[in-house]
Amino acid sequence: MTLLDFRLTESNTIPIDSLASHVGNTPLLPLHRLTRNLSPQTKVFAKAEWFNPGGSVKDRPALNIIQNAIINGDLKKGKRLLDSTSGNMGISYATFGAALGIPVTLAVPASASSERISILKALGAELILTDPLEGSDGAILKARELAAEFPDRYWYANQYNNPANWQAHYLSTGPEILAQTNGRVTHFITGLGTSGTLIGTGRYLHEKLPDVKILSFQPDAPFHGLEGLKHMPTSIQPGIYDESLAGTPLEVKTEAAHEMVIRLAREEGLFVGISSGAAVVAAIEVARELDEGVVVTVLPDAGYKYLSDKALWEFPLPLGEG
Repeated sequence: MTLLDFRLTESNTIPIDSLASHVGNTPLLPLHRLTRNLSPQTKVFAKAEWFNPGGSVKDRPALNIIQNAIINGDLKKGKRLLDSTSGNMGISYATFGAALGIPVTLAVPASASSERISILKALGAELILTDPLEGSDGAILKARELAAEFPDRYWYANQYNNPANWQAHYLSTGPEILAQTNGRVTHFITGLGTSGTLIGTGRYLHEKLPDVKILSFQPDAPFHGLEGLKHMPTSIQPGIYDESLAGTPLEVKTEAAHEMVIRLAREEGLFVGISSGAAVVAAIEVARELDEGVVVTVLPDAGYKYLSDKALWEFPLPLGEG
């Protein structure tokens, strides 16, 4: 059963043959060359979330948030969907908004990649660019300000505090991982942004497999280059965040994530974004400590939205290193 199937059992608000019907059921890919020095009994897998129609893992929560808003009547009377985003969630909102005729307004840090800005404009979203030095927190504060000032104009989706965010992963990502590993997953690790992926997937897996280890990672410093991820101790903490589930997050350096992006491209043929590189750094770190296990992580998006970062793609890593 998919996320869309589950929602349609309650209310047939979105046609079953729509764009939304293609969200989820993304491939679970094994990593081979990058893991060749691990114990032979330890495997690392990653969910390829760029297979979603909007190109990222954020299609899952965006769809669930929009569907719940439609069911609850929050988007009636021509209200605009409003939220803050560093890019991917906004693209997902704008994708489904365009398909469903829902106008979308987004507060976005001006430091978001030029590709993300162009995609959002192409999809018809109204953009309000915020101070790049304030990062995602500055965008959050701007969205809150607009929601309070214009309550008749906007419905504030509030992805950081909306339970439909983590519930999307409870309904889709968790069940998919359980099925795709035949119940053999021993460790699940993902990055902290809104924390929805961790909380929803982690809660589902822990219910079904009480011995599974749920782990998280974050950037190693407040100022970092891991777009979409939060350094939790110095950021506005999401209301949906559950510290007891997240445990003590592993820390990933921006440079290590950049290097892994290139290694994934050259050694696994996977052209991914920066947060995906960070996810694999963390997953391999966990896997190195195991004699036996199945480690699963999430690759949030592909590399196409980062092509303007010339320094990243010219990383001086010899072919086949490692």
